[in-house]
Amino acid sequence: MLKALIKTMRLRQWPKNGFIFFALIFDKRLFIPEPFLRTVAGFVLFCLISSVVYLFNDVADVESDRSHPEKKYRPIASGQLPVGAALAAAVLLTVIALPLAYLLSPFFALILAIYLANNVLYSRWLKHVPILDVLILSSGFVLRVAAGVILIAPVERFSPWLYMITVLFSLYIVLGKRRAELNLLAHGARAHRKVFDGYTLPLLDQYITIVSGMTIVAYSLYTFSAPSLPGNHTMMLTIPFIVYGIFRYLQLIQVGHAAGAPDEVALKDRPLQVTVLLWGLAVIAILYLS
Repeated sequence: MLKALIKTMRLRQWPKNGFIFFALIFDKRLFIPEPFLRTVAGFVLFCLISSVVYLFNDVADVESDRSHPEKKYRPIASGQLPVGAALAAAVLLTVIALPLAYLLSPFFALILAIYLANNVLYSRWLKHVPILDVLILSSGFVLRVAAGVILIAPVERFSPWLYMITVLFSLYIVLGKRRAELNLLAHGARAHRKVFDGYTLPLLDQYITIVSGMTIVAYSLYTFSAPSLPGNHTMMLTIPFIVYGIFRYLQLIQVGHAAGAPDEVALKDRPLQVTVLLWGLAVIAILYLS
């Protein structure tokens, strides 16, 4: 049962919470011990709360997951993890994470609570509303960035560029996942999840095209317009990494859908991993060595 619980907590999805480090990196505090340790602590707590969300979500989706070609093997849907045990674990993790978050920062605890509430509402109702469902999922990434800001700097001092780019990029990821799900389930999609009544593959492809283009343009404008960046515009050198990453992810959505949801594929895709690593190293070098 413990193994099934850990699997349901989705530890492999924890790297998504790395968005909380963006504020630390772009505010040039990565190598300052106090903000770094606060951000690491915030990352751990966000991981616990995100696991609570996965537990609640799998409990809410247990019946539909049993008819899904891949999700039927999830521990709760397959019967490896009883619903009662999953709910008890979710409550326990919440009781642990939120008080510790409050000790770290009351506003950080508030963001965690909002993130949890948004996802509970999503699991119960909002996941059935087309367009609103992807916006709610996208907001989770924005809340991660906001949590990182709260931990290290006054919100009003931080660049709005980061929030805008996060919204666009996360929408791109979420829409890609929706497309992969719709493509995988084919004609049975609407029976599995009501929200697919509001989507078609051509419509999602149009959304993805719009958002991916806006993401590239927004990031490019950021590299030479944000006042917090070096005046020599060397951040523009990181644009090719963003372009390649978006194109590669689009390739996974269009060609590699048989391997699973694109966000899970991305975590295993070597070219994307190398791209993210090189982009991160380039950003750090430009911000801290220029």
